[in-house]
Amino acid sequence: MDIGTETLYVGVDTGGTFTDLVVMDRAGRVLTNKAPTTPHSLEEGVFAALELVAEERGESLEEMLSKVESFGHGTTQATNALIERHGTTTGLITTKGFGDTLIIQRLMGFTAGTPTESLGQFRSRSYPMPIVPRQLIAEVPERVDQAGNVLVPLDEKAARASVEQLIEGGAESFAVCFLWSFRHPEHERRVREIILEMAGDAAYVSVSSEVSPVLGEYERTATTVLNSYLGPTVARYLERLESSLKARGLRGRFSVLNSIGGVMSARDAASRAVLLLASGPTGGVIGSRYLASELGHPNVITTDMGGTSFDVGLIVDKRPVVSGVTEVGKYHVSAPMVDITAIGAGGGSIARVVDGKLLVGPESAGAFPGPVAYRRGGTRVTVTDADLVLGIIDPLTFLGGRMNLDTQAAEAAIHEQIAGPLGLSTVEAAAGIRRIVDSKMADTLRELTVGRGMDPRDFVLYAYGGAGPMHCAGFGADLGVTQILVPATSMTHSAYGALASDIHHSAEISRLLRTAPGNTAPWQDLDTMRIAEVFADLERICRGKIRESDVPEDQIEITRSADVRYRSQTHELITPVGDGPFDSDAAKRLIEDFEETYEQTYGRGAAFREAGIELTTFRVEAVGHTPSPAFAVLESETREALEGSTRPVYDADSGGWVDATIVRWFALHKGVQILGPAIVEHPTTTVYIGANQNVTIDNIGNLLITPSI
Repeated sequence: MDIGTETLYVGVDTGGTFTDLVVMDRAGRVLTNKAPTTPHSLEEGVFAALELVAEERGESLEEMLSKVESFGHGTTQATNALIERHGTTTGLITTKGFGDTLIIQRLMGFTAGTPTESLGQFRSRSYPMPIVPRQLIAEVPERVDQAGNVLVPLDEKAARASVEQLIEGGAESFAVCFLWSFRHPEHERRVREIILEMAGDAAYVSVSSEVSPVLGEYERTATTVLNSYLGPTVARYLERLESSLKARGLRGRFSVLNSIGGVMSARDAASRAVLLLASGPTGGVIGSRYLASELGHPNVITTDMGGTSFDVGLIVDKRPVVSGVTEVGKYHVSAPMVDITAIGAGGGSIARVVDGKLLVGPESAGAFPGPVAYRRGGTRVTVTDADLVLGIIDPLTFLGGRMNLDTQAAEAAIHEQIAGPLGLSTVEAAAGIRRIVDSKMADTLRELTVGRGMDPRDFVLYAYGGAGPMHCAGFGADLGVTQILVPATSMTHSAYGALASDIHHSAEISRLLRTAPGNTAPWQDLDTMRIAEVFADLERICRGKIRESDVPEDQIEITRSADVRYRSQTHELITPVGDGPFDSDAAKRLIEDFEETYEQTYGRGAAFREAGIELTTFRVEAVGHTPSPAFAVLESETREALEGSTRPVYDADSGGWVDATIVRWFALHKGVQILGPAIVEHPTTTVYIGANQNVTIDNIGNLLITPSI
């Protein structure tokens, strides 16, 4: 590869097990690599991955970084801090009489995050460990009604006493959330002034009227508190990383991937840390969206199987499906995020026998100690150990030969922990582990497609992550899709998403508008002028943020949406609003689109406009398009068909050993079709093709797996 091109683009994703890296030049040529994630200091894993690619390019890290125009980073720093409860000690100030809102959680905390199959097991349910203890929740007399009228003025003396109480209690950051504050934010702003006056200008303060100006006092409170709980930790990490990168030669733009589908500056990310809670998995969906637009795939199922989890997203009509409320760490975040469903099914998922049944996941061995075969002290059987015993993974070429795996240790562990108790041979037990994890993933995909009224055959399945390409032939065939695409960046696809993403900002506000019951033309009841003004205000905010990044006006794209529901319902559907003036025609289209989406979601005939319509929240998203390279087209080849070696692989579906063709990914060329069973090996991943499938490579290096019969 010619590496003389001076402009480079970098994407990094810090996952639970590995830190992934993608480097592209202006011509679209790609280098990828990964290094073990270092939980104690995430930046160490980032630099380890960068060093590997710099070495592959034949230059120093400083030389490589000096050529980087854009550096995008997806990080699990916020997620890790929440899950491990390593955030900043936070104090909450709220309206008098509502101090228990965060503790009660609208009675949703007890089951939040519990897998569906475990909901009936009382011992598996629990309330979350509080992110704010009750003694650090202060109540202040003040009250505003739903129209923004002040019923009880802010008691500033009580507010000062509350701030003093929180400081003495050890609070280092602060969250302020008053009832209906998004209709009258002055009380929250004044309390923020008091906090900064008493705790110092460096104090981290979040106010709900800015962080989450939407309906739902619990979700708004949780979102605001999480922002303050995570903000200082995220800020320190990003400051360390950005400073270290610049010290080593980075001159280009450093940005952070958020959870809605774009990147933002490190400063903005530190002030809106709650938006990073799904940063890593979002990268894969966004990377898939950019790739799908290049390949002409409007509908895509994205599947990311890493070491710990199996993350699934949907792209429908070229747009990622977005959720208005997301559950993270047993709390509910009221902020638009790419809708990602995760289950505990990864390469590190632990297999065990319980009451004579073989179970796989959700517990994971993680990066440390990892699978038994890693020889890092792991003692419990994992999916990776099973794949190794079945012959799918080559123990000598794992991670490009940088980590040799111990097949004998994996076999011994499976025999002792799984095969023996079940009365199976070691390889039969390994095949059982593989079938179970593949079936769990296929069931999840069915729930998200068929369960929502969509036909999986209308989608292309994208498989990526360290373990995704090894298992996609199984769960993809089980689901019934006709095309499985393994991206050229599959082993580091979330990092590619961070590289390819444009600058993104969004703004939202709740304004409750209702139509009268019994009206068959409900759009006639909507105040379209008021709605147009709300959208205009939100657009001004978003355009202002995008302009801060020096994006030309003609490169700014605006999209609008509204949260819509029937009267008396408690859940809304996010419904897109088209371009142009919001007039009576636009209002009619909005309600018709809502009802079409409603029936797609809940079944034909479910819509009932005579109940009356409610518009609860209005949202504007702004995307600032920035330069990023397209993938280089593979050179035309006239070589003869590949001569691959073979090795025995145990086929879990047929229950017998087969001779699988072994081919190196980089040796593939256009026009060659390989029949399964086959294995395509890459230094950082392995792709398995089943006995009734075949694989080809497209003109930009992606693998396409299709049924052969």
